Amino acid sequence: MTEAPDTLPSDSGALAPEIAALAARLEQAAPLEIIAAGLGAFPGRIAAVSSFGTESVVLLHMIAEVNAATPIIFLDTGHLFPETLTYRDTLIERLKLTGVLTVQPDPAALAARDPDTALWSDNPDACCAVRKVEPLARALSPFAAWINGRKRYQAATRAAIAAVEADGPRVKFNPLAAMGREDLLAYIRANDLPAHPLERFGFPSVGCMPCTSRVADGEDSRSGRWRGKAKTECGIHTAPAL
Repeated sequence: MTEAPDTLPSDSGALAPEIAALAARLEQAAPLEIIAAGLGAFPGRIAAVSSFGTESVVLLHMIAEVNAATPIIFLDTGHLFPETLTYRDTLIERLKLTGVLTVQPDPAALAARDPDTALWSDNPDACCAVRKVEPLARALSPFAAWINGRKRYQAATRAAIAAVEADGPRVKFNPLAAMGREDLLAYIRANDLPAHPLERFGFPSVGCMPCTSRVADGEDSRSGRWRGKAKTECGIHTAPAL
């Protein structure tokens, strides 16, 4: 087991030598091995982040297989589908997850910057900042590393993500990076895992209700997010968490 050094990614985005060596070893590793290595390298200093969306059950099941008490940060933006909140509760019970932390936006920030709850329409980047990016930064502040469920197949913006990377002052683990849609479906079937309630209605990727639409056959899975806008990411994976 490789335990993380005190020195983590610097402002240059470079990984500490010990973590760089771990990253190189894990680049072709299986998802469960990546998760176990991350939890082992950062004992008590690593959290997972999950939207409890349509594909989240795969990562959550794998984390539960390694350590069901792993801290899992869930961002309740105030704009989520009710089905997502129900799905969160279903998976917590089904997978016996004991470390789920539901995080919400700062009420004072919402009152000042989104008093009419219409910021998503006027300025979606600003809405994501106050409802997702800033709350996540606060939630991650005690941690040195985090695990997320991004996959390369999801969109062109994610096609080159590594299994392990620097993320500002933290290390980010992407254990599902190499998994394709069929791999995920096969895993879900093999483990008899419940689907997100909205998936059968044409939502292969689910975010906030105002900014999520159905996806047509042949479109990439995230094409229903912020449809008609140049925006493709909420910001938590494009701006390093402080």
